[in-house]
Amino acid sequence: MAGAAGVAGERRQLLNIAYRLLGSLTEAEDAVQEAYTRWYALAPGQRAQVRVPGAWLTTVTGRICLDLLGSARARRERYVGAWLPEPLPDPAEWGPRDTSTTGAGAVDPAEQVVLDESVGTAFLVVLETMTPAERVAFVLHDVFRYPFAEIAAVLGRSPAACKQLASSARRRVGTRPGGGTAVAGQGAETVRRVKDAWERKDVPALVALLDPAVVMTADGGGLAGAALRPLAGGGLVAQYMVAIADKAPGLELLVRSVSGRPGLVARRDGVVVTVASFELTEGRVARIWVVRNPAKLRPWLGAP
Repeated sequence: MAGAAGVAGERRQLLNIAYRLLGSLTEAEDAVQEAYTRWYALAPGQRAQVRVPGAWLTTVTGRICLDLLGSARARRERYVGAWLPEPLPDPAEWGPRDTSTTGAGAVDPAEQVVLDESVGTAFLVVLETMTPAERVAFVLHDVFRYPFAEIAAVLGRSPAACKQLASSARRRVGTRPGGGTAVAGQGAETVRRVKDAWERKDVPALVALLDPAVVMTADGGGLAGAALRPLAGGGLVAQYMVAIADKAPGLELLVRSVSGRPGLVARRDGVVVTVASFELTEGRVARIWVVRNPAKLRPWLGAP
């Protein structure tokens, strides 16, 4: 059996799995902590019988996330406005961080999440359309390459049933609206142009950068001002963006990596108050996701 250091070394992998399953860094960290609590609650003899502690922890973390996903649907029905996953900053862009909540020398959980396509806002939003079982099967198999025999232990179903769940989830990903891609440099240039037009309050320039069918979704969680319903159409979205700029003078806009893709961060008095991520189709912005709920911006404390 692996020693204490080996068991602790599983935390990064578990956190990456839990974040993709839950779309919330806070909930992911809680789920992983609960898995470790259950591990250390085992009697020494019981722990000694576990041949692969990492597999045991993954199974328990997956089950905890499955339960949370089941209860999340009821919570989301009571959520004020649209619910979006928590955006993540790129640690490489961070300056000195605020350690008031993590403690000096503590490892921030956001630093342990690998930024790739599977944490992009577009991908996580599609995962929200899946059933909890589909999401677990798909994430564990297609993203982390776990065999269906191990996934079956998480879901309490046969490997064949888990394979069907992953296949169903895969169809949802393949048929999602939009789905446009852009190379990193191209996406960053488009986001910079959006930033410049937004700062100038140039509606025609914004409309030219937006897909005619663009959709903007904002998440304020009832704690920050945000449109309660998605806005659709280039003209309407551009006018809304300019209206926001008029109502919030003094905001500083920065192009930053948001969950691994070029995005925009708005700061007031050095504090991040809004994080926007984008999906591009043929060089134009097709989707905009705006997170303003301060509870979801905790990973951005101290971000430059």
